[in-house]
Amino acid sequence: MKHTLVVGVDGSPQSRAAADWAAQEAVRRDLPLHVVHAWLWQPLAAPVVQDRDAEARRADDVLKEVEGELTHRYPELDLTAEVLCEAPVSALLHAAKEAETLVIGTRGHGALVAFLLGSYGQQVIATAECPVVSVRSAHGRPAAVPVEGEVVVGQQGGVQESAEVLRFAFEAAAARGVPLRAVRAWTLPPVYGYSPGSMWIADQFGGLEPYEKAALEQALEPWRVKYPQVEVVAHVEQGSAGHVLLAAATDAQLLVVGRRVRESAVGPHVGSVAHAVLHHSACPVAVVPHP
Repeated sequence: MKHTLVVGVDGSPQSRAAADWAAQEAVRRDLPLHVVHAWLWQPLAAPVVQDRDAEARRADDVLKEVEGELTHRYPELDLTAEVLCEAPVSALLHAAKEAETLVIGTRGHGALVAFLLGSYGQQVIATAECPVVSVRSAHGRPAAVPVEGEVVVGQQGGVQESAEVLRFAFEAAAARGVPLRAVRAWTLPPVYGYSPGSMWIADQFGGLEPYEKAALEQALEPWRVKYPQVEVVAHVEQGSAGHVLLAAATDAQLLVVGRRVRESAVGPHVGSVAHAVLHHSACPVAVVPHP
């Protein structure tokens, strides 16, 4: 199943949009799509009538409706579906272990976004072992993005640190036949004016911006060789990484960012850059875990 796309659905328009985007991606890349719906019988401690069998049938109906929609729109799609008898977060994380990519939906309210299944989506993005794509909804279908738009990827750190993020982005651009814009944002370190290390960088590269450009080119080099058909635009800009990426992705069809795999005092988190673009990007956002 590592070569399978997995999408989580819950019957909402947002999850249907995610399923539609995942189906398009599966057809584009000639991959099977596995649709999962999390349903766990949890009797309420309240004096109300509850029907376990009726709720189980509703869970099955959610999958049947999504299957029917996708089969009608994408008859060539290799599609399977499954009800997972687990709580939503654990179900999606379980599915992500067997997936090449996990797709979930989001809903937007002005400048704020609530993830699919409330905060569950954010927990999944912060913890999943595979890349997670968050898809914005518009009337139950993926929000419109330019079909000829670039794939935009945020690159940071060194060659090894950004390898998985760049691999995902180059594959996405190659599958779409569109250019890849690799973005590296930088800011002046607080001690730049008197740091011996900073002055050495300035001496060796003619300033910090040339240094950042060289670092980006070094990270891109092996992927340019592996994907010679992908046109690459190297974009280095001073400023906040979140702001620079969002500006670069205004007309993009996919934005790819990394998430460092690490635990904090409050548990897994997506990181400030991923958090910013997930909340404000109009196009789908792929969050790729990396060491």
